[in-house]
Amino acid sequence: MKFRGKMVEISSIQHFTRILNTIGKLTKIAVLRIVPSHMYLTFNERITSGGSSLWCEIPQDHYFCEFNMEGLSKENNEIYLEFQIDNLITAFKSAQAAKSIKLKLTKKHVPCLTLEVELPSLHSNSRFVVHDVPVLVIPRRLWGQFQEPSMIQFDVSIYMPSLKIVRNVVERMKNIGTFMTMFASSNGEIDLRCETDTVTITTHFKDLNLTSVSAHATDKLKAECRIDLRKFNQFLFGQQINPAKVVCNISHQQMVQFFLLHDDVSIQYFLPSIVV
Repeated sequence: MKFRGKMVEISSIQHFTRILNTIGKLTKIAVLRIVPSHMYLTFNERITSGGSSLWCEIPQDHYFCEFNMEGLSKENNEIYLEFQIDNLITAFKSAQAAKSIKLKLTKKHVPCLTLEVELPSLHSNSRFVVHDVPVLVIPRRLWGQFQEPSMIQFDVSIYMPSLKIVRNVVERMKNIGTFMTMFASSNGEIDLRCETDTVTITTHFKDLNLTSVSAHATDKLKAECRIDLRKFNQFLFGQQINPAKVVCNISHQQMVQFFLLHDDVSIQYFLPSIVV
């Protein structure tokens, strides 16, 4: 297996770093899937750890001026690598003013994602910094665990209000309770509710747009999910890509999917409904 890519645009390097930072707020261990046209970052928690999952799709031609890879075989032209995402974030943070970054799969004492960072210099000779991020190459028999999640059969699909406003609301709620119930209706409303034995707090958003997918929904259709308030708060405070739109898909009492849409990346984050 071989992989080699090169970045030269500062904006691409910085945006790629923001993507890594966003995912790093949600998980310590991530899986990178590499195919000829895209890179994918994903994780999938066990149910005992909360059951949240993420799927991030990155078109390689938006970030790399050179991109070459050879997978396991012609029939399975893919590479799957597991790694500690903080290590890759640290490497990219050191390259925010780089002239170029070469990212490649290497074999040192163990397999590594190696970053060769070319830094600006006042002299004719360039300065280079090399970071080796250890990775685990995932065998073919386990690839099925890291495929794109199937689109959930949602009951309501609705555009989220400003994430900054939602973040302020959730930040206050997390000091009160552990869980939050999210309600959405096909008449363009979202309610966020936190309940304890002594107090109930509800924030109401209205006049929100439904997505075209759920335009067939009846006026009375409603869906709700009880989700982990801490994980939702981490998601809101961790995202750094400033998405153009955020879609919330709710499958009644089963799952909430947040779909962040951006010109250069898309992120799906899933939170399961919690039954107590």
